[in-house]
Amino acid sequence: MARTIPGLRAATPVVRKKPSGSVRIDGPYWSGYTSTAPAPSVLGGALRALADIAIPTPSAAPARWDLLKAILADLTVVLLSLAVVHIQRCCPGLGWRQAEDTFFNVWSDLRQSDLGLMLIYGALTSLLAYSERVFSSPGDQHAQFLSLCKAVAWATLLVFALITLSGAGTMTTAMLLGCAALNLIGMVAWRSWANHRRARNLRGKNARNVLIVGAGRLGHQVADYLARSYTGQIVKGFLDQNRGADPRILGRIEDLPEVARAEFADEIIVALPHDPQLAKAAILAALRNHLDVRVVPDLFGYPPTSTRVQCIGNLPVISLHEESVPEFGLFIKRLLDVVGALIALLLLTPLFTVVSILIKLDSPGPVFYRAERVGRKGRRFLCCKFRTMISSADAIKSELRQRNERSGAMFKITDDPRITRLGHFVRRYSIDELPQFWNVLKGEMSLVGPRPHPVDDCARYQLDDLRRLDMTPGLTGLWQVTARRDPSFQKSMALDLHYIENWNLWMDLRILLKTFPVVLAGTGA
Repeated sequence: MARTIPGLRAATPVVRKKPSGSVRIDGPYWSGYTSTAPAPSVLGGALRALADIAIPTPSAAPARWDLLKAILADLTVVLLSLAVVHIQRCCPGLGWRQAEDTFFNVWSDLRQSDLGLMLIYGALTSLLAYSERVFSSPGDQHAQFLSLCKAVAWATLLVFALITLSGAGTMTTAMLLGCAALNLIGMVAWRSWANHRRARNLRGKNARNVLIVGAGRLGHQVADYLARSYTGQIVKGFLDQNRGADPRILGRIEDLPEVARAEFADEIIVALPHDPQLAKAAILAALRNHLDVRVVPDLFGYPPTSTRVQCIGNLPVISLHEESVPEFGLFIKRLLDVVGALIALLLLTPLFTVVSILIKLDSPGPVFYRAERVGRKGRRFLCCKFRTMISSADAIKSELRQRNERSGAMFKITDDPRITRLGHFVRRYSIDELPQFWNVLKGEMSLVGPRPHPVDDCARYQLDDLRRLDMTPGLTGLWQVTARRDPSFQKSMALDLHYIENWNLWMDLRILLKTFPVVLAGTGA
């Protein structure tokens, strides 16, 4: 199966057996597809309706928030340019240090007509930039600059005509040209900063994994462009009926669910313009597995005209489906992680000091134990804990593997001989986990989520088990507060998947509140 969106139930049960034969596609299957996403709440529906009214509808729904932020940033640049020009007009001999002090008092001196003109100017610039697709091509900075020049020039000309014909405001031609120059510089500057920040955020943990359906001419053109241009999309391979000798072809079309799960795919790009049945099979499989779907059509040389069409290089790509991601909820979750981790690290500093001293007195070795754990999308990170075992614990783990009391890809034994005297007490009250607040602060973990497993345990995962890696691992989780003593790996997996598929902020809060009594009860291993 492919990824599981936090807060969204899986469309179909996971089947471990690899499918054989071809995928059956007919009318009832295709027309019968319905989304299994839960119905939006009354508040969510009201907010979405408001967004539909307020934000221009030609934009794709997931990009409306980015569009609103970009428009507000442009309006801010326009108003700041007006303030700077107004300061220079009122105080021509004023130095920049004095102008800085005067800046915050300038708004009271502005005439309402001038301020209104600048708002019109900003609105015209945004509309013209929108018509030039400035907001939908953040990666092409050269095209952005030329389009912004055109938008600012036309907006300046229209406002100049409005001033000339109506006599509104007190702005002169020199002031308007000064504003235009400052607007262009400011808009280009903040977009360059935003593109740099976006590229930095897309590196590593925020990169999107892509599978290309079709290893023909169009598919290879898409892959080559994505490899040359940093868009935050990593091509994991191709799916094609003709395996051939190309190692990048990971399977046939009917293998899409298994390949998408194994490669932690976020989306597929269908490049099969001349094989509609196979393309339909791939799209249906992707929709059932909650993958974003984009299609590269062969338009026989005719340029795309729809505003819903994006381009990868010079190839038109039509976005057929994008999974809704609770971006605001995930932002609040991350904000709570950062604030909670900072407060915990500050408050627990005395306890950290005492535990560190006791560990050094109890047994030889380092205070902290750092080991690789597998996090979101299979990325490894160093998980930090207080050391509760002897220094050679990892070396003899394989010798104790036959005594494992947990089923599946988990390792736990009663009276583990590797645990130190102090370690029994520290583990009983989960004190050894407290340094992981540092991992939470770094973004490698969250306060709430599936517990991160060691690398050797994850190597024993079945294909279905990889679904628990779709979310950032947590310091505590649903399994810890409901079935901590249950040795069943299947029970742990079921609870983790239930959390991922039904996630919301209220669930995180309830798990955090339940964690305290569980920890104080001393039920840790």
